[in-house]
Amino acid sequence: MNTKGANSAWTTKGATLSDKSARKEFGLTQEEIVEAIGNGKLQYRVNYVFENPYFKLIRSEVEAFVVEKYGNNYLTNKRNKKELAQINKELKSLKAQVVALEQRKIEVLASLDE
Repeated sequence: MNTKGANSAWTTKGATLSDKSARKEFGLTQEEIVEAIGNGKLQYRVNYVFENPYFKLIRSEVEAFVVEKYGNNYLTNKRNKKELAQINKELKSLKAQVVALEQRKIEVLASLDE
């Protein structure tokens, strides 16, 4: 195994994620993560935030584990649902901006008539 390549996964921005993020993003349980670590499917490092330990995992390994366990469609559906949620959030924000701008337009037009 190329140790330089393996180490770069630990230091590259976005190449790792916490066990909590893996649970949220991929719908895994803590038990599945611990089992995959025990079976050698996931490498991990223990990190701490405010003295609370968590597993730091390599994203590409988590993705490969999810595909192996649930199939490629599962990962695609998760990504699409996440993207759809982001789009809906942005649309809601833009609609609120449009309402605010319309209100401001009415106020400015009213001041022009005075």
